[in-house]
Amino acid sequence: MLEVLKRIKPSTEERKQFESVTKLFLQRLNKPLEDAAGIIGGSGAKDTWLSGNHDVDIFVQFNYEKFSSKSEQLSDLLEKALKKAFPKQKIERLHGSRDYFQLRFEEIDFEVIPILKVKKAADAKNITDLSPLHSIWINAHTSKLKDDIRLTKQFCKANRVYGAESYISGFSGYVLEILIAYYGSFQKLLQAAQKWKDKEIIDPENYYPKKDALFHLNSSKQQSPLILIDPTDKNRNVAAALSLEKFLEFKRVAKEYLTKPSEKFFQKEVIIKEHLEKEAQKNKLKLVFLEIQPLLGKEDVVGAQLVKAFEFMKKELSRFWVKKSGWEWDKKQKAVFYFMLEKDRLPDFEVRSGPPLSLKEHVIHFKKEHKNTFEEKGKVYAKIKVEHPLLKDFLIYLVKEKFLTKKVKSIVKHTSSP
Repeated sequence: MLEVLKRIKPSTEERKQFESVTKLFLQRLNKPLEDAAGIIGGSGAKDTWLSGNHDVDIFVQFNYEKFSSKSEQLSDLLEKALKKAFPKQKIERLHGSRDYFQLRFEEIDFEVIPILKVKKAADAKNITDLSPLHSIWINAHTSKLKDDIRLTKQFCKANRVYGAESYISGFSGYVLEILIAYYGSFQKLLQAAQKWKDKEIIDPENYYPKKDALFHLNSSKQQSPLILIDPTDKNRNVAAALSLEKFLEFKRVAKEYLTKPSEKFFQKEVIIKEHLEKEAQKNKLKLVFLEIQPLLGKEDVVGAQLVKAFEFMKKELSRFWVKKSGWEWDKKQKAVFYFMLEKDRLPDFEVRSGPPLSLKEHVIHFKKEHKNTFEEKGKVYAKIKVEHPLLKDFLIYLVKEKFLTKKVKSIVKHTSSP
């Protein structure tokens, strides 16, 4: 664990750079602002960030009395201030429940979000208004647990269950921070997860006695397998984005780690074509490897399109018996898909089952649809020519499919081996 922490905990030098650049950024940002002020948020405010993570969340808090009735204007006001403060920087405006901004300053990526300055959840006009309250609660409950939070985040990242974005549907950083505050350590969280059941309810502030939260929460907030009540807002399930797949995967890898702890659980396995080729060869499988150029746009939207493209390909390739598959996206440019298949050739013809001969009308209709039919054991069957029986030919056809070409910008490279 100590070796893992040495690797993921920001060094003194890294902290100094983070603090000095963030301080300078805030000084410049706050100059043109009126009745508003920028503050650091997210993992930077909670001191739960990981080494090498050069993304900083800045929340610009607008005066509640003056702007509570003008919530929809905050993004425009912030954009004007940003352009004055950083005239030479490229500022990207992104759409959300309230538009926010991204820019790079002194080799660090900043995300700047306009919010109202609120003292309690009931005053919030937008979910982002609560973010500073999250930081206050986490800092009050995890002063001695920062390293446990870092270990938990790295564990989830390495095992691909981190991130609340729709294309990931995993654990957000805030969810993991609350869980560590609730259970008291990384080890205790993993142990507790083994007992989690579907619709597990965790209510850190005991807003709902006897865990009857399901009777009070809106049904739309009960779809996730883990119901985690926001300690700053009793009406919110902060784990609402978590899918059953990621919930079960977390439990599985947690069990593996508890059985045999190892540093490998904190190391994300990068998808490397050469490694996959060796694995496929060892297991006598065929490898399909693709490099994808995603569409341009908001990360969440682009990621969702990649998921659809991957699932479409997996379904189409299932006829060649997919034994293993996966995908990865660096969130900047290319994505990679891979599929390990048991076959690289299908029969030239397939037999399709039709209705029983007793259903005469259905049999007539089936025979009209299919030219080459025959009868056997009381049923009618059709012998159908398989289009693209060879895997390499099927791939050429598949990458041109309209559904796929609408989800990605281009498929840069596609290969099958051996």
